[in-house]
Amino acid sequence: MANPEHLALLDCGVAQWNEWRQRSPQTLPDLSNADLSGKQFAGIDLSCASLNGTLLCNTNLNGADCTKATFNNANLMRASLEKATLKQAELVNATLSVANLNGANLAYAVLIGADLKVALLRHADLSHADLSATELYGADLRSADLDEANLSRANLSTARLIAANLSMANLTRANLDRAEMGQATLYRSNLYAANLTDAHIVGASLLGADLSHTNLLRANFSWSNLRRVNLANVHGWRANLRGADLSRADLSDADLTDANLRGVNLNEAILIGTTLSGADLSDTKHDRP
Repeated sequence: MANPEHLALLDCGVAQWNEWRQRSPQTLPDLSNADLSGKQFAGIDLSCASLNGTLLCNTNLNGADCTKATFNNANLMRASLEKATLKQAELVNATLSVANLNGANLAYAVLIGADLKVALLRHADLSHADLSATELYGADLRSADLDEANLSRANLSTARLIAANLSMANLTRANLDRAEMGQATLYRSNLYAANLTDAHIVGASLLGADLSHTNLLRANFSWSNLRRVNLANVHGWRANLRGADLSRADLSDADLTDANLRGVNLNEAILIGTTLSGADLSDTKHDRP
């Protein structure tokens, strides 16, 4: 349970709380299981604090204003931050596994190295957020806004990104194996050297995306817009689409120079202006004789 003295200090306001944190840097605040819903915490320093809830009594920060707040290294495991405002907040190395962040505003937030395993982030605003090297295994990001977010080296294995907006997002070297990305928008996103093995990307828009060096083994891109994507041979590396499903996908003006397309399903795919020079097309499935 939360420390009563810490809760009393919190009631004195952000300015007094932050002053106490500066005077007592060795004291780690304990606000676990507290009901802090709707509070005004803009600019508060909650770094290293414990807000770890339990299955029976989660810390409640629903609707709280935590604009520019500091949560670096804080433990918010299982906390509820539904529709909370965390715009420009710092959550470096914070623990947010199984936390509820549905509808939260995390625009421009810094979450480098944060643990968001199995977190709920449906409809969350993560535009321009720095999520590099974050742990997002199994996270629910359905309909989330990740416009221009930095997800480089993030682990999004088995994450649900259905209908998410990843326009111009940085996903270099991100792990998206078995991710659910149906109807997602990845306009001009950077997926250089990312891992999309067995990813489900049906009906997605990847117009102008960079997929060079990307592993697309057995990925399902059926019905997707892949116009002008870059899958060309770079420095001797061959794009791996082996066993992928590109049926009914639009690959107009895409560059698949030297790509490995062995066993790929190209039934009813649109290949107008597609560059396939040197590509391995053996055993491909297509609707033309």
